[in-house]
Amino acid sequence: MPTDQELIEEIINGSQAAMEVLVKRHYKLIFSYVYRKVGDYHLAYDMTQEVFIKLMKSITSYHNSGEFKHWLLKIAVNQCRDYFRSSAYKKRAGEEELGTHVPSHQESVWDLVSKKADSEKVKAAVAQLPDYQREAIILRFYHGLKVKEISEVTNSKEATVKSRVKQGVDKLRRWLKGGDESEEKRTFR
Repeated sequence: MPTDQELIEEIINGSQAAMEVLVKRHYKLIFSYVYRKVGDYHLAYDMTQEVFIKLMKSITSYHNSGEFKHWLLKIAVNQCRDYFRSSAYKKRAGEEELGTHVPSHQESVWDLVSKKADSEKVKAAVAQLPDYQREAIILRFYHGLKVKEISEVTNSKEATVKSRVKQGVDKLRRWLKGGDESEEKRTFR
């Protein structure tokens, strides 16, 4: 099986087959990251396609300086950041605030298995984290990246990443034990 670097060299030389292999190899990683960031399957699918389009456009700028999947994750991180700054996101967020968001079927089923229910609670709690903490938590715990790797992918200092992970974990722990940040804010006012 060819390495990522060998595939990249073939792609630069015009091999479409090499691109297909590279995309298939890394698609799940990128899709799962984007899906966990945006929380919408169809949007994540579209954004993942955009990540691979950007990959194709910038493949010649990859200079084997670190692991390829980290470089690709950096593209995905930036794609998500761009989306959250976009007018499409702001419009969608405004619609959800107005109550046009319909809860998914899974959220309303009362007889979910306990493990599934806990998983949904965690997913919902992670979605409530501030973007910078959510990003660090997803990369650390769902993708197994080390603090140094996260700092490279997100262009942040290692101390900043450590702080974001710790603060995110602390918030998740409080929320999942039944606490609510809004209650805490009211208490400290």
